[in-house]
Amino acid sequence: MELGLLYSGGKDSTLAALVLEEFYDVTLVTVSFGVSDDWKHARETADTAGFEFERLELERAVAREAVERIREDGFPRNGIQHAHQHALEALAEGRFDAVADGTRRDDRVPTVSRAQAQSLEDRHDVDYIAPLSGFGRTAVDRLVEDHLEVTVGPSESIDRADYEAELRAIIAAEDGPGAIAELFPDHEQTYVTNVR
Repeated sequence: MELGLLYSGGKDSTLAALVLEEFYDVTLVTVSFGVSDDWKHARETADTAGFEFERLELERAVAREAVERIREDGFPRNGIQHAHQHALEALAEGRFDAVADGTRRDDRVPTVSRAQAQSLEDRHDVDYIAPLSGFGRTAVDRLVEDHLEVTVGPSESIDRADYEAELRAIIAAEDGPGAIAELFPDHEQTYVTNVR
């Protein structure tokens, strides 16, 4: 069965791919809004990990709506959630029998509720799979330590291909770099450099 996994090149989505590869023909799919070429970082990690890779470009209007939500709210959660829901919808409309992401049990964003998952499955006749949904961050970190080589650092300094990177780029271009510090809390990101 063909499975498309939303992929950022980080530890969670890479670990999800490794979990799923025993059961599915996994293709790692990175979403882009055409704002930057950050998606190439995910392609490099996909190549290193030995997975097929595709880029899925969403309409720039989705990014615009996400940015407006971030500005209105004063924080990124709802904007990133908006982008994730559109990404899952677009992925489910494609050629895959199943779609997946690397969301964990304790993630704040993005999340997919049971109702959202069921709706996605019913409307698109696909399976939605979140292989890390039973894992908390500590459990994921232990698995990552044993199976992946990862670069960790502040969001603004880590090469990655997630929605946040392009949304940050839009906001910085329109509102200046200072707006990033006001809207996005400091947090760490990961970028996988090798699979053991």
